[in-house]
Amino acid sequence: QVQLVESGGGLVQAGGSLRLSCVASGRTFNKYAVAWFRQAPGKEREFVSAIRWGSTDYADSVKGRFTISRDNAKNTVYLQMNSLKPEDTALYYCAAKARLDDLRVVSSYDYWGQGTQVTVSS
Repeated sequence: QVQLVESGGGLVQAGGSLRLSCVASGRTFNKYAVAWFRQAPGKEREFVSAIRWGSTDYADSVKGRFTISRDNAKNTVYLQMNSLKPEDTALYYCAAKARLDDLRVVSSYDYWGQGTQVTVSS
């Protein structure tokens, strides 16, 4: 069983930055694929970024602005978000799974955090 806790969200002006953290329980967390998803009011949950071993993946909408990384010693995955836009406003979720395929598929993830709110003002 893996428990995930996100933090780092907040209110920021357009062009600003935030760093989200996802801290996990479990000794085998470093073997899991971990992703960030987001969900804005009235919209479906969408893929943002994922990391498995040393490879990363990004949605086109955040490529070049967001960076995902992990510190296995701290059981933590980070999402550095730069050049934030109002359309980045959403509840951001961390998710993890043991399988390393279908990184962009919401339903393929076994474990989810409660989410952290990111609000970008114009």
